[in-house]
Amino acid sequence: MSAWVTSVPGGVSILVAASPRASRTEAAGIAAGRLRVRIAAPPVEGAANEELVRFLARLLRVPRSAVTVTAGSAGRRKTVVVRGVGAAAAQGLLEAGSRGG
Repeated sequence: MSAWVTSVPGGVSILVAASPRASRTEAAGIAAGRLRVRIAAPPVEGAANEELVRFLARLLRVPRSAVTVTAGSAGRRKTVVVRGVGAAAAQGLLEAGSRGG
């Protein structure tokens, strides 16, 4: 497994480098040991975090309630925990999403 996605009890922890105010929300590959995610929402009143949660839930095929920003909610470097998905499956789906697949 990669360092940016690790198993935790009941799911995975994902290290994310978020870039708010992008033209669209998308995974943009892996850089500096983090999944890069461009987020269309601005970093105002939690809008970017909400968009990140929606995006990851859709990509990983889990309910939004299974995705939680556990660290870095006010910064670009975040830790997100996703329940109900294994590390190998999460890594595969996220890497495919970052290639546009």
